[in-house]
Amino acid sequence: MRKATVTRNTAETRISLSLNLDGGGKSSVDTGVGFFNHMLTLFAKHGNFDLDTVCKGDVEVDGHHTVEDVGICLGDAFLDALGDMRGITRYGSVILPMDEALILCAVDISGRGGLSYGLQIPAQKVGSFDTELTEEFFLAFARRSGITVHVRQLSGTNSHHIIEGSFKAFSRALAAAVKLDAARAGEVPSTKGIID
Repeated sequence: MRKATVTRNTAETRISLSLNLDGGGKSSVDTGVGFFNHMLTLFAKHGNFDLDTVCKGDVEVDGHHTVEDVGICLGDAFLDALGDMRGITRYGSVILPMDEALILCAVDISGRGGLSYGLQIPAQKVGSFDTELTEEFFLAFARRSGITVHVRQLSGTNSHHIIEGSFKAFSRALAAAVKLDAARAGEVPSTKGIID
C-alpha cells in the first residue's frame, strides 16, 4: 500500500497529514486558511489521492507558515509513499483549462526536486489567501519530495482561476507520474538503476 503519515510540530505550525496515492479522491482538510483548504480538497479529488490534513498554524500572523509547512509535509508524504519508486511511470504532464485560464504542469519524479514557476497572478489576495504563497507551496513540495515541478500559465486573467487551474493541473500530472506501469513492473524508471 502506497500510504504515508507525516507529523510536523514547530513553534509556528502543528501538522498531521495522511496520504494514500492509490485512493479514491477523498479528503478531509482543515488548515485554517479557507481558500487553501479548497485547493487541497480539489488536489485530492483530481489526483484521486486520499488526503487528510489538519494544521494549527499562526494564521493570526498570516498564512505563510501554514501554506509552506503543509507543502513540506505533503512533499515528505509523497516521498515516503513512493518508496523505492519501482514500477512508477515517473513523468506526468497536463495542459488544463479553467475557464479563461490555461495552465501547463509537468513533473518528473527525479530525486532532484526543483521548481520552475511561471504564474502571473494579478491579485494579491484571494479571500484571506496571499496569492504569492502559491509559489511557496509548490517550492516547499518540490524540495521535500525530490520531484521536479514545472508550472506555467499559458493564459488567464482571473486570480482564482489561475491558482485553481494550477492545483488541478499539478494533481493530474502527479497522478500520471505516480501511476504504476505494468510494462515496467519492479523496475526503477532510470538507466542509473536508482532515482537520485
